[in-house]
Amino acid sequence: MFQEEPTARADLKPGTLYAIAGEGGWIYYGQTTSEKNVGFFQHRDREPIDPDTVLAAPVMSIITISYPSITRALRAGRWKKLGRYPVADGLIEPRSTVQWSEGTLDVSVWIGNGPAWETRVDDSVIQEMELMAVWDAEHHLPARLTADFGAEEAEWHVGGPIRRERRIKEERAARWPEQPWHQLPPDWVSTDIS
Repeated sequence: MFQEEPTARADLKPGTLYAIAGEGGWIYYGQTTSEKNVGFFQHRDREPIDPDTVLAAPVMSIITISYPSITRALRAGRWKKLGRYPVADGLIEPRSTVQWSEGTLDVSVWIGNGPAWETRVDDSVIQEMELMAVWDAEHHLPARLTADFGAEEAEWHVGGPIRRERRIKEERAARWPEQPWHQLPPDWVSTDIS
């Protein structure tokens, strides 16, 4: 979507603003945080717009992106660096993420770079927190941004927040009930929690 830049390199300094080519011809915007994650804004357009408009939009999600994949996306013209600006208000505080080991309902909530407390995956407080994961800028992120923006129906297997990750596990259990690794634990609580 953007011009290819064969020598481009990811810039992870806080405040670096990127335009990202998403699905359906949409352009999304992301800014690096002090933790070297990328915060994406609840704003998209068909043509690049003024950075001040983007930075005034609410934060949609904060995602850990594989650093080498940002470089690949820049070189391929899927991402475009727009410059460096003051970090948006919604991206200043450390984010909470959830570490969820396979085969258990127990999770650890992390704030910034360290564990903060233990809970269960059905805890209503953590449902919109991000599952600890690293996303690929070119191959995984376009579908993720569609799911996060929420205007179009997203692929069922696109995760991120704990609520969506739980729905994925439920869908896999329904699609492949004969597979033991997709079966839900007996004390599983449905994603329809309050």
